Amino acid sequence: MNKYPLWKNALVALALLLGVLYTLPNFYGQSPAVQISAQGVTAKADMAVQARAEQALHDANLAFMRTTLDQSGIKIRFSDADLQLKARDVIDHALNPDGQQQSYVVALNLVPNSPNWLSDLGALPMYLGLDLSGGVHFLLQVDMKAAIAKRLDSSALEMRGLLRDQRVYYEELNRDGNRIVIKFHDEDSRKAAHAALDNGFHDLILNDEGSGVNLTVVAALRQESIVTIQDQALKQNILALRNRINELGAKEPIIQQQGSDRIIVQLPGVQDTAKAKDIIGRTATLEIRLVDEEHPMPTSLTQAPPFGSELVLERNGVPVFVKKQVVLTGDVITDAGAGFDSQSNRPSVNISMDSKGARIIRQVSRENIKKRMAILLIEKSKVEAISVATIQDELGARFQITGLRSPKEANDLALLLRAGALAAPMEFLEERTVGPSLGAENIARGFHSTWIGFTAIAVFMMFYYLLFGVISVTALAINVLLLVGLLSLLQATLTLPGMAGIALTVGMAIDANVLINERIREELRNGNSPGASINAGYERAFGTIMDSNVTTGIAGIALFAFGSGPVKGFAVVLVLGILTSMFSSVVISRGLVNLIYGSRRKIDKLSIGNVDWHRNGK
Repeated sequence: MNKYPLWKNALVALALLLGVLYTLPNFYGQSPAVQISAQGVTAKADMAVQARAEQALHDANLAFMRTTLDQSGIKIRFSDADLQLKARDVIDHALNPDGQQQSYVVALNLVPNSPNWLSDLGALPMYLGLDLSGGVHFLLQVDMKAAIAKRLDSSALEMRGLLRDQRVYYEELNRDGNRIVIKFHDEDSRKAAHAALDNGFHDLILNDEGSGVNLTVVAALRQESIVTIQDQALKQNILALRNRINELGAKEPIIQQQGSDRIIVQLPGVQDTAKAKDIIGRTATLEIRLVDEEHPMPTSLTQAPPFGSELVLERNGVPVFVKKQVVLTGDVITDAGAGFDSQSNRPSVNISMDSKGARIIRQVSRENIKKRMAILLIEKSKVEAISVATIQDELGARFQITGLRSPKEANDLALLLRAGALAAPMEFLEERTVGPSLGAENIARGFHSTWIGFTAIAVFMMFYYLLFGVISVTALAINVLLLVGLLSLLQATLTLPGMAGIALTVGMAIDANVLINERIREELRNGNSPGASINAGYERAFGTIMDSNVTTGIAGIALFAFGSGPVKGFAVVLVLGILTSMFSSVVISRGLVNLIYGSRRKIDKLSIGNVDWHRNGK
């Protein structure tokens, strides 16, 4: 009756083992570190770069704890923040010499100290939120006027192509503020243009203006189209930020919308505000332009470009003139994947475009066969011609970028193109840094409050319920262990509200044990035997425990579904705490009771407080 089968004992032992294993990494703490990651598609953070950084530190007599190389880059740990700051400057100077293009991001960070054998088992510490680990917080505002202007420029380019295809002649087509103005010679041309544009540009309102020799069609965006453009710009910027922030190594960054034109970015653990701003401001976009075939190719980097063209460099360092007029941008790219060219077997990137991009590239390539076309990668105002090739045939919705140096470069370029550019510029409205010392103080306060509450509960339970109180406190400690282990396993982010959730879980878990102990007391008062009282106490208290936890769980799910930020963090800890408290208070505490009393043939007495039952009634 009061004995677990072997499988239940094995389940309890396995739960305890996993709880200890996944909780253990949280006790090793964090070390100040310098993180090195590659910037752009040509640089690589590999073992050679790691050796250069280590050699620079040795030359500067700066001691470091250890160096690790993973997918996010190189991390060099130090014993204190002073060494970390000095090392950052030394490494940055070694990898990014003055006067040369910066190829590596050298940023300050905090990294866990857990040993490699735990990491190999997948046992990693919990992520700490901004209020616990420190980090940087930004509030950015998206320039919606620039997003609308960009959309109108794109529409103007499409209009030129459509009117040319329809053989509708016009004098001038330009964007004037938030309008596109098209001038015509005669009324027939204006009517033909109006009819052609009506079918192809449903997001624009077209109005005829002027008379006589001053005939125009004025196009303006519909209000619902403006709202859609602004919403898409905000979402595209958030997507681009998520892909770029990975270089900082921030664990569980928070990137979310605030209002209609603002974005909140929180990077826990990142200490370098300047580098964070630099990374956030980075974008990579693709532009397709025609090579200027009307003028001789440049022979030096200082040669002035002709009017309407600009000078860019190919991958091999050869200068080339390209026209300023952009044929296509990365906005039309729907997918980009790395692969190999079937003819040369060299790394390449396969590009897929939407219907608008396919129509434009088809028309431009048809009109410029045997001429050269340049594919430009633009990152941080740096323009590089990654491919300059002769158009041999009409292109379609899919084409290939070749001339890449390695599969790694092809993968990086495909990632940048999939992430896309910022749809509109952003301005930093607010920035603040939460220091690691303040985060450590918050952690200390949170743990002190939890342990004070735990100690007070433990003293009361052991005084009031004696041995059963000790069992309850042991189950409560195991509950906290399992909760921390589960949060670590799920790689959840712990914040101050999350620590409040842990404290609440402690109270809820002990409440279940109080119900069980009081139920056992009640059975003893009714004259039942100790063994029967233990069995009846756990079985009859289970329904009440389940009801109370289910109702609390519903509230936690509602908080998670409708809350945001810290409220969601609290809800996650609360719901997980309900699961672990149910398991610890019912299964583990019962297992401990069975371990103590289940092996006895005759139970004369239960140590459960002021009810001590004896079989002889004395």
